[in-house]
Amino acid sequence: MPNQLFRRKAVQAHDEDTGLKRVLGPVHLTLFGLGALIGTGIFVLTGTAAAGGASHVGAGPALIVSMVLTSITCGFAALCYAELASMIPISGSAYTYAYTAFGELVAWIIGWDLILEYGVGNIAVAIGWSGYLKGLLAGMGLEFPGWLWIDPMTASSAVADPSRFSPEVVALARDAFATAPDLGFPLIFNFPAILIVLVITLLLVVGIRESARANAAMVAVKLAMVLLFVVVGVWHIEPANWTPFAPNGWNGILTGAALMFFAYIGFDAVSTMAEETRNPQKNLPIGIIASLVICTLLYVVVTAVLTGMAPLSLLATAEPVAAALRAVGQDRVAALISAGAIVSMASVLLVFQYGQTRIFFVMSRDGLLPRAFSRVHPRYRTPTLSTVLTGLAVALPAGFIDISAAAELTNIGTLFAFILVSGGVWLLRVKHPEIPRAFKVPFLPVVSLGAIATCLLLMSGLPLVTWIRFGIWLVVGLVLYFLYGRRHSRLRDENNGESHTTHQPQAARTSV
Repeated sequence: MPNQLFRRKAVQAHDEDTGLKRVLGPVHLTLFGLGALIGTGIFVLTGTAAAGGASHVGAGPALIVSMVLTSITCGFAALCYAELASMIPISGSAYTYAYTAFGELVAWIIGWDLILEYGVGNIAVAIGWSGYLKGLLAGMGLEFPGWLWIDPMTASSAVADPSRFSPEVVALARDAFATAPDLGFPLIFNFPAILIVLVITLLLVVGIRESARANAAMVAVKLAMVLLFVVVGVWHIEPANWTPFAPNGWNGILTGAALMFFAYIGFDAVSTMAEETRNPQKNLPIGIIASLVICTLLYVVVTAVLTGMAPLSLLATAEPVAAALRAVGQDRVAALISAGAIVSMASVLLVFQYGQTRIFFVMSRDGLLPRAFSRVHPRYRTPTLSTVLTGLAVALPAGFIDISAAAELTNIGTLFAFILVSGGVWLLRVKHPEIPRAFKVPFLPVVSLGAIATCLLLMSGLPLVTWIRFGIWLVVGLVLYFLYGRRHSRLRDENNGESHTTHQPQAARTSV
C-alpha cells in the first residue's frame, strides 16, 4: 500500500500529441500572468484589508507593508515554480511537480487543493466583478430588480442585524427579500456573477488563441486604468490619512498580508499552460517572474495612493478605488475606473478558469479523474467537457457565496500549494541534480525555506473557520481518491504492465 500511494512519475520529456495547440510565447504568458494578478485583489480587497471587516482587523495604511510581505512570500514561491516549470514543462502546475517529487497521494492532495484555489478564487472574482458592475450601473441611473443584483450574504446579515449596516443597505436588503419571486423561500442571488462566468466559459471553449487575444486586450485596459488612478489620485493625497500608520499593529499587518495574498494568486496559473506554450522550458520562467515583478510594483503604488486619498471608513466597500475617487470629487474618473475594473476582473476569471480546466485535464489524463475530462474537442482543440463543468461549478456558487469567505478559502489552498512546490524544488535538486534546468533557483535551500516559512506565517493569520473548511475539503478529496483515483491511476496500470493506447496517445518517454 505505501508503495502504491507514493509512486512517483519519472522526470521525462512528454512530447506526445495531447491535442492542444502550442501557440503561446513569453509575451502571451506574461500577459496571462498580469491578467490573473491585476483584478479583484487590487480593485476590491484593498479596501477591506486596510479598513477591516466583520471577521478581521484592518492593516490601515500599513497595508503597504502587508503588500511587501506578501510579495516576498510570492517571490520565493515564484522562483521555485520557475525552476520546476523549466524542468518539468507539463500542464498541471503544482500537481505535476508534486507527482514527480513526492508521489501520487501528495499529487492528488495538491491537485484537489488547486481545484479549490482556482474554483473558489473564481467565485470571489465573479462576486467582485458583479459589485463593480452594480456600482457602475447605479452611477448611470440604471436600476434592476433587487433580487437579481444584491449580495445575498449582505442581505441576510442586514436583515438579521440591522445595527451593523447603514439604513440604505438595510432598506435595500428588506426590499430584496420582499420582491423576490414567491417560490416558498426567498430567492436572492447574484445574477451578474453567474452571467460573467458563463460568458468566460464560452470563450474558453472556443479556443486558447482566441482567449489569449481577449486577455491581451483586457490587460491593456486594466493597466491603463491602474495608471489613470495613480496619476489622478496622487494629487489628492492627504498625509493625515496615513496616521495612524498601523492602527492594529503587527496583527493588522499580518491579517492584511494574509487577505491580500489573494491579489497575488495567478502567477502560478501560468505554469498550467506548459503544453500550449512554445519552448516552455525558457518561456514559462519568463512569464511567471515578469508578471509577478510588474504587479508588485503596481500594488505598492496603488495601495499608497488609495490609503492617502480617503479615510479608512470610506474604503470598507466592494469598490474602494472608485469610492476614494468619488470622495475627492472625481466622479467621472470613478465611473471610468469602475468600467475598467469590470474588464480587469473579467480577465482574472479567464485565467483562473483556464487554470482549473487544465488541472482537470492532466489529472484525468493520469487516470485520477474520469477520462472524459481529458477529451479534446475535434474542432476547437480544447477540453470542452471539463471547461463547461468548471463553468457551471463556479457560476452557481457565485450567486450565493460571500466574497470574504471565498477569498480566505482560496488563500489557504494556494499557500498550501506554495509550500509543497517550494519543498519539491529542493527535494528534486538533491535527488536529481543531473537533470537539465533552463532556470535555477538561486541560494537554494534558503529560498525554499524562506517560502515555506513565510507561507506558514500568512496561513497563521487566517481565521479558524477557514482552516476547518479547508480540512473538510481535503477529507472529501481523500475519500474520492481512495474510492476512484487510486484504482484507476494510469501510473498504477503502467507499473502493472497494462497499456492505455486506447485512451491516450502513446508518450515519447525519453529522459531529460
